[in-house]
Amino acid sequence: MSRKIAFQGEPGAYSHQACRQARPDFEAMPCDTFEDAFAAVRNGTADLAMIAVENSSYGRVADVHSLLPQSGLHIIDEAFVRVHINLLGVPGSKLKDVQSATSHTVLLGQCRDFLRKHKIRSVIGADTAGSAQHIAELGVGEMAALASELAGEIYGLDVLARHIEDHDNNTTRFLIMARDLDVTRRGNAGMITSFVFNVRNIPAALYKAMGGFATNSVNMTKLESYMVGGQFTATQFYADIEGHPDDANVKLALEELEYFTTELDILGVYAADRRR
Repeated sequence: MSRKIAFQGEPGAYSHQACRQARPDFEAMPCDTFEDAFAAVRNGTADLAMIAVENSSYGRVADVHSLLPQSGLHIIDEAFVRVHINLLGVPGSKLKDVQSATSHTVLLGQCRDFLRKHKIRSVIGADTAGSAQHIAELGVGEMAALASELAGEIYGLDVLARHIEDHDNNTTRFLIMARDLDVTRRGNAGMITSFVFNVRNIPAALYKAMGGFATNSVNMTKLESYMVGGQFTATQFYADIEGHPDDANVKLALEELEYFTTELDILGVYAADRRR
């Protein structure tokens, strides 16, 4: 029985591409939402989930960091995937004939220069691969989609223009999640520890909580904040740091953090991607 890795989106999505690159021995399993991908792993339908969290050009993926703590899963790996965006059209269509391009708003934002240059109107679609499927079903030469070459292959579209993204380093970071926490040391580029915490309701609590990382020389590569339960006064923080919880300096920093927090949960301990 083949192992499965769940992802959000239609077949041909960039998350599908990430599954192929990072876990080629797993069967990729499309899901409608991030919550569905998490649930597939929790109930055993899938073994892993591939979750997009941020893009080098567009920033973080909306809502994902707030969903991670409630997912019931743990981060076991990260994957940095180079995102090449392509203009896909129905067979026989030409770039000069294209009047509109459909895709997820994130991809449209990453190709503004190309679309402006060729006077192509942006049309927001639900997602990248779904947009490619929609254009294939319509069969209109003046309408195209922005998506991966994999989506073009799956839905029978031609690549009218290849690698049209505005930035030549366009990369998306994915987290690979599983039911069980894995704290074994692995990889050749160091370890990353991800966690969420709520600070105590005292003056300068966040400043004091962060002090332990500075004094113990722990590099924090990400710190995100978001509201909890729709309350402006209840703020949760998501953080990534370099190092393993058993490293002496990391252990001291986390102990100091605990003093200023009401809740601290380790989401994952995993090998840093070599492309960091």
